[in-house]
Amino acid sequence: MSSISNRELFLNHVAQTSAAPIGLEIVKASGCSMWDAGGKQYIDLISGFSVANIGHGNQQVINAITKQANAYMHLMVYGEIIQSPQVAYAKMLTDHLPPTLDCVYFTNSGTEATEGALKLAKRYTGRSQMIAFKNSYHGSTHGALSVMGDEYWRNAYRPLLPDVLHLDFNDDQSLDFISHKTACVITEPIQAEAGVNIPSKNWMKALRQKCDETGTLLILDEIQTGFGRTGSLWAYEQFDIVPDILLLGKALGGGMPLGAFIAGKNTMQTLSHNPVLGHISTFAGHPVCCAAGMAAFEVLLDFRNDNSLSNGVAIDTVLQKEKLFRSLLVHPKIKTIRSRGLLMAVEFENFEQNHTIIKRCIDNGLITDWFLFGSQYMRVAPPLIISEGEIRKCCALILQSIDEATP
Repeated sequence: MSSISNRELFLNHVAQTSAAPIGLEIVKASGCSMWDAGGKQYIDLISGFSVANIGHGNQQVINAITKQANAYMHLMVYGEIIQSPQVAYAKMLTDHLPPTLDCVYFTNSGTEATEGALKLAKRYTGRSQMIAFKNSYHGSTHGALSVMGDEYWRNAYRPLLPDVLHLDFNDDQSLDFISHKTACVITEPIQAEAGVNIPSKNWMKALRQKCDETGTLLILDEIQTGFGRTGSLWAYEQFDIVPDILLLGKALGGGMPLGAFIAGKNTMQTLSHNPVLGHISTFAGHPVCCAAGMAAFEVLLDFRNDNSLSNGVAIDTVLQKEKLFRSLLVHPKIKTIRSRGLLMAVEFENFEQNHTIIKRCIDNGLITDWFLFGSQYMRVAPPLIISEGEIRKCCALILQSIDEATP
């Protein structure tokens, strides 16, 4: 009797998120590459959606996971017992943030960080109105979905949170809607899923000022843009502002599931009383995940402190790698490239053309994808350790795929 393939089991027993999943059976990942069950190698051009910033299978991260798993795993619901991986990682993160962001609430994911931040803003301000921006993405749980910036994704799940305004991003008139009734404004410093939509520095500074004037908390979502992805440790640094609440996820766990919302201690304390346990989670800040994330952050910081070009992910080399990608990705079918560091969006005529090229890239051993609110854009966001040789190979495969898909 013939056995059932893993693909069939996947389609039959694993909940699907779309009608056409990529469906590759990956059995190994290392550095910037993955291998399928047939031994075919693929270059990872999306880093698990900005999770694998230091690449796959980093030995320092693996060692940290093994050491912590041998010591202990889950002990108690979050926040009750002192667990050294949580304490050490929280201290390390806040050491690399402004003094006003000195208290970390770990979560299991980025979308849970959004949920916690929205609750914190309402609790701290005593207000209900929340402002988000069109074409924004902050996760897909109910609260996060409420501030997602596209009705196509929201409509099937209404009613959602009330008193949410969706305004135009990088638009001066939008700032007029922020008032003393507004609990928070939530935004990405760079809209990733809109195809790397970058606001002006003046607008971001005006947004910060309007929040200050009205006592509104500014939540910046760095779930995709954090940990060196855009050429600085945190993307908000490029706009000379500081958020009231910072959201982290994806690369935060070094490949393990981990998120966080970070605020000032006095702000965060409001979740601890009236009611007590104002925000609680069983597995948040899992010690193995925190150990893995801290090890990955140490790797990234070691590279940041070494300016030599041989180290692979020094932050100043991220911008050089961006320039190399842009210089090589030249083709009549490429309309524009929008980028900040190694978060890049390559624009084609429409989604149909882009999707055809993406499928051809995968056939040719290059894993890429499109953006939720910019489906005509191809995602180029490789691990920060990608080498010059790998960049040249990626670009050659993209150009080859364009020619093959659009003769």
